[in-house]
Amino acid sequence: MSRVAGFLLLLTIPQIPVFCQVKIYKGTSMYTSDIICTVQDGKVYKKTSRYSSDVLCHVSGNKVYKENSNYSNDILYNIKENKVYRGNSNYSSDILMSIKDSRVYKKDSNYSSDILATIKDNQVYSGNSNYHSDIEYTIDGNLSIEEFVAVWHVVNYCY
Repeated sequence: MSRVAGFLLLLTIPQIPVFCQVKIYKGTSMYTSDIICTVQDGKVYKKTSRYSSDVLCHVSGNKVYKENSNYSNDILYNIKENKVYRGNSNYSSDILMSIKDSRVYKKDSNYSSDILATIKDNQVYSGNSNYHSDIEYTIDGNLSIEEFVAVWHVVNYCY
């Protein structure tokens, strides 16, 4: 009888929502002062902020939007089959980059000379490098490909 009572007690405890935040740090740092941005619920915030006015971009479906906007004119990127298109486009001429095998390539390339970044152990390296000194930023958690593109935008175009 005590097992049933314990189970019923658990059911009466209010459920507290769990918010998963992924922090993006400069280089290899893990200091709070070196946080570039924070990702939560598909929104990328400035540094450690959680204010809606500090949303730099956000993900909705397979698209990355500017700030808190949901207007089609404010679509920064459309992601399909690991290809990142400019705005709301699906045209091959509008492919900005592709993400394959933990590498970010220019446009739809597969050439090693066109590698923009390498992703390894939650760290993003410059180009085809895997040298510690070439770590651009560290991702403290898991991101969807769309969230990664949103972070890429923030790191490369907002700071």
